[in-house]
Amino acid sequence: MSRQNKILLGIDTGGTYTDAVLFSRAKGVLAKAKSLTTKHDLAIGISGAVDAVLDQFTSAASEIALVSISTTLATNALVEGKGGSIGLVMIGFEETDMEKSGLREALGGDPVVFLPGGHDVQGNERPLDISPLEAFLADHAEKVSGFAIAGYFAVRNASHELKVKDYLTEKTGLASTCSHELSSKLGGPKRALTTVLNARLIPVIQDLIHATQQHLLACSIHAPLMVVRGDGALVSAEFALNRPIETILSGPAASLIGAKSLLGATDAIVSDIGGTTTDVAILDKGWPRVEPNGASVGGFTTMVEAVAMHTFGLGGDSTVQLDDQQGLGLKLGPRRQVPISLLAQEFPDLVVKELDRQLGMETVSPLSASFAWKSVADNSSLPNLKATEQKLFVRMTAEPQALDTLLKGSSEAGTLNRLVSRGLVQVAGVTPSDAMHVLGLQDNWNAEAAAKAVQIFQKQKDRFGNFVASSSEHLCGLIKDQLTRQSADVIIETCMKENDVTIGPGAAALIDRALEGKPGFVKFNLTLDRPLVGLGASAHNYYPAIGGRLSSKCHVPEHADVANALGAVAGEVRIQRSLTVTSSDGGSSFQILLESGPEVHIDEEKALMAAESHLLELVSKLVSDAGAENPVYETNTDIHAAEIEGSRHFVQADITVSATGLPKLENA
Repeated sequence: MSRQNKILLGIDTGGTYTDAVLFSRAKGVLAKAKSLTTKHDLAIGISGAVDAVLDQFTSAASEIALVSISTTLATNALVEGKGGSIGLVMIGFEETDMEKSGLREALGGDPVVFLPGGHDVQGNERPLDISPLEAFLADHAEKVSGFAIAGYFAVRNASHELKVKDYLTEKTGLASTCSHELSSKLGGPKRALTTVLNARLIPVIQDLIHATQQHLLACSIHAPLMVVRGDGALVSAEFALNRPIETILSGPAASLIGAKSLLGATDAIVSDIGGTTTDVAILDKGWPRVEPNGASVGGFTTMVEAVAMHTFGLGGDSTVQLDDQQGLGLKLGPRRQVPISLLAQEFPDLVVKELDRQLGMETVSPLSASFAWKSVADNSSLPNLKATEQKLFVRMTAEPQALDTLLKGSSEAGTLNRLVSRGLVQVAGVTPSDAMHVLGLQDNWNAEAAAKAVQIFQKQKDRFGNFVASSSEHLCGLIKDQLTRQSADVIIETCMKENDVTIGPGAAALIDRALEGKPGFVKFNLTLDRPLVGLGASAHNYYPAIGGRLSSKCHVPEHADVANALGAVAGEVRIQRSLTVTSSDGGSSFQILLESGPEVHIDEEKALMAAESHLLELVSKLVSDAGAENPVYETNTDIHAAEIEGSRHFVQADITVSATGLPKLENA
């Protein structure tokens, strides 16, 4: 069977659902399935989605030639402060360096030891003393899951990091991460921070990969397992085990690769709408644009190259409320709430009964058509709550209660919001998803409850005594229009930020005129320089109109609801590494700054050729370890030289080699 006909299995773990897709490059998507994401154990949701998609597969599971996953695990672990306890070894650094780049905060209470050593900017070493490690290991080796090693100017000479790694492996057998393995950029404390986070994630990603591998074996799937990195490239599971930090923003990156696969587009603005958020990013020359300063997650800015993703609190489950600044206007988000139509799936009699009661009332309030309930099973959090929060919390139950009877005044609305922010309470109310049920554009939940809730909301009045809308259909149309407008706003904001343009008050007014199509003696029009691609289960409801507002071509591809899972398996393996050649004497001698230390040449051309040869050897090994087949190599050399009194003086050359190839397949 040709590579084009091979069956590939892609998996994506999203915030609400885990998606699975069976795909071949010749025939496209063959089957797709969803399973609820189990945040306490992602492997459960993954197995559910895999089993569901295999039920649709007419051939034997053993025919699957590749499995790849995009995962939120690393991102979520960093946001939630989870991971293994690690020991940090700082070589050549001072105690004061711990205060830079958030390093001390990231380390938390984990132990750190400082060793004399490190190198200068030219890669020349200072004496290394590893004797303090003996006492450090005696105190902490039994309490940590691994080590992070950061050496001063290790990107110019990694020999001290490697010596410490060998020592730790010999003495403890635990996994160690060296900072030079993750980034070749200068900036020791920030590189140390990245190394700390990576070391902490190793046991987390290890559990997920091993659990997934076991389930695949139980399904008789013996194909290679790959993982999507945060820049959209695929790497083998074994490669990802040593560099789990590189999988942050894996899911958003997969969505861009999925869009590329579905449409064949290499340049696009990709906007992925979910229940809680809208994620916007740019596909440029076939690859996601990456964050130039390093991906930020969990409050820490790393040196990881990951997709430049812009996330906004806007989705199908966003809160709908009156905008006091706009008279009869509406505003959506940024908070998510459970749609009434979804709540009524689980509590149909209770929800419909309360909605009928409110429909019989002459006047309604902002609390009408809304419910709240406890999201925790016990009262263990009570001692940490304020007195007002305690009083409200003890009145609440595990079953939903209507807010107009639960709350004893408008002042308790703020108290309720604080409980929601703490994760102790959930709320339900009218959302865009409910409006789509009323308009007949969505039918997966309880449309009757959605219609009743919208009818109640429509009876609200603004501060001038005007009804929100003339009918339920009118209100739902306004909600849909508002979501398209806010979506257009965030897409424009993303594009402006990527072009380093700040939107001031004057520009905002002009953008508003353009998006609203307001008449005037001067007519304004906005357009994008590339097509807009809408992804997500509800994208087809909104994105054609969003494209219209932006006067731009808009595509909502078939299978937009599982683009992330498709991107997980439709991508390529890509490895890129760089070396620096310097000269401290203006060009009489040239130093290649290698991992093992400087290599000196007396001829510029030979130095550059030697550096490229070293890089090709390194990248060739890494791209093979990452699981690529028949990679294509590309070299870029950037030479910096100065003209002094008419004479050229060599300063530095940065050489980059990248390798790109399709992943190896089972029985290829």
